Amino acid sequence: MRAGLLAFNGNTSQNYLHGYRRMDAGKPGLFPYVMVGANESRCLHDGTWSHPPPLCKGVNCPLPKPPREGRIVHDKQVTGTATIYGQGWTYECNPPKAPSYERGSCMADGSATEPPVCRDVSCPIPPNILNGVITFAVMRQHGYKEKVKYSCNEHYTLEGEAEIQCQNTGNWSSKPVCRAPCTVGIKRGRIFYNARKIWIEDLKPNRVLHREPVVFYCMNKVDKCGYPVASTCNDGNLPIPDCFEEPGKLDYNLRSKNLPSEIRMCVAPPAQSPTSSPRSA
Repeated sequence: MRAGLLAFNGNTSQNYLHGYRRMDAGKPGLFPYVMVGANESRCLHDGTWSHPPPLCKGVNCPLPKPPREGRIVHDKQVTGTATIYGQGWTYECNPPKAPSYERGSCMADGSATEPPVCRDVSCPIPPNILNGVITFAVMRQHGYKEKVKYSCNEHYTLEGEAEIQCQNTGNWSSKPVCRAPCTVGIKRGRIFYNARKIWIEDLKPNRVLHREPVVFYCMNKVDKCGYPVASTCNDGNLPIPDCFEEPGKLDYNLRSKNLPSEIRMCVAPPAQSPTSSPRSA
């Protein structure tokens, strides 16, 4: 079998025991061949194979036809008057028309994908997003490949692509989401936020943006040391670690040097337990 690969249970070899061998013609575009015949053969007890080697046949396709009112953009530069099996291309239409499908290729039967139809496509008025606005766009229907851009209200974090595009289906691509900031839900204590240690009353305003981390300090009562536990703001919710104990007013105001954030840090945090998982604020 020329221009192909031979494997025995996934490994190449020259000698075979009783079992199977599998032949591959290769991936489309990597090897421009298709297999004719059985792709698997069994070594029989009499020392013969159950099927003869298949034929790896080279496949060419004629150059694809562009759509009316459009053109073709090949994935790779094409020379001559033919393409090979597995080669692909993209169909484009003259704006504002859109192709009924965008991709084509040279197929195993030697034919090229038929050209799509260029048609008028429009998308509805772009949707609003919660806690965000559409910027620099007129609220109207939009044509194929037109774009609109979103931004979020102050302190909200945009997640996803800021721009959406009108697709050839008449639908918009996925719109982004504006994620809410969080508040640190404790009245007394010290945290580590934005690369500095800060007392909670000095966090002004009390606001943490979506996906920003906050570190709380917990007490290892056995070893009498403190250890940090991180939490992350997630769309308005900042979980407080279960191990964190908010100090009373007396301890906070008069004995703050004994708080877990102020004493020596543990060499290693204690083993994780069901009581040390984060709790919602």
